[in-house]
Amino acid sequence: MTQRWKLTIEYDGTPFSGWQRQDNVISVQECVEKAVHGFCGETVTVHVAGRTDAGVHATGQVAHIDLEKDTDEKTVRDAINFHLRPHPIAIVTAERVHPEFHARFSALHRVYCYKIIMGRRADTVLHRDRAWHVSWELDVGKMNAAAKHLLGSHDFSSFRASECQAHSPMRTLLRLEFIENKSALGFGRHIELWAEAKSFLHHQIRNMAGTLKLVGEGKWQPDDVKAALDAKDRTKAGPMAPAHGLYFTRVDYPVL
Repeated sequence: MTQRWKLTIEYDGTPFSGWQRQDNVISVQECVEKAVHGFCGETVTVHVAGRTDAGVHATGQVAHIDLEKDTDEKTVRDAINFHLRPHPIAIVTAERVHPEFHARFSALHRVYCYKIIMGRRADTVLHRDRAWHVSWELDVGKMNAAAKHLLGSHDFSSFRASECQAHSPMRTLLRLEFIENKSALGFGRHIELWAEAKSFLHHQIRNMAGTLKLVGEGKWQPDDVKAALDAKDRTKAGPMAPAHGLYFTRVDYPVL
């Protein structure tokens, strides 16, 4: 009898072309599917809560697979992890779920974190591919004031990638705020932009982060972000922040 499994996955996105399987490049999806086949001999499609771009990381990505093999949660987790080596991917948990559960379509909210290290002149060797390094201090108060203009339901065309395939540019942001992480461990001030919504447009978070950085630098005022939003024109917003600062951290689901 087929059993559906919910997988919570973390990965360092640095060596991958992104989540989605593609020809002639290595992807997270391909690695997980090959690891499942190595574990049980079954060819599966891994359905994911949200596809991540090349270089984007995850601490709480969620996917599901269907297996014919009769097994237990610990075996699924540990056996897939064994076959994932040496790729920087890990199954954190494997849980039996109802057949109607779907990693993408059952999701209520998705949460991302964008990390910025600022104020340190020397390069951050240990965090080089895991945070955006900005050599100068940013005004976090003004950045949060600007971020408030983006909360709620809006047409986010100004923050949408040209190749975005979403049918509508309308999205509802439930949370968008910068907080300071006190565990920077000497690498400079570490701030995090937390974003929560049911779903996001392609590159939306990175485009918002790049725009809000302009406010933190003093090049824009908070009201300029509202003007960019109202323009519904990608050329009116700021540049896209680099991929390596972005983390997919959590997906919330209803209780089935």
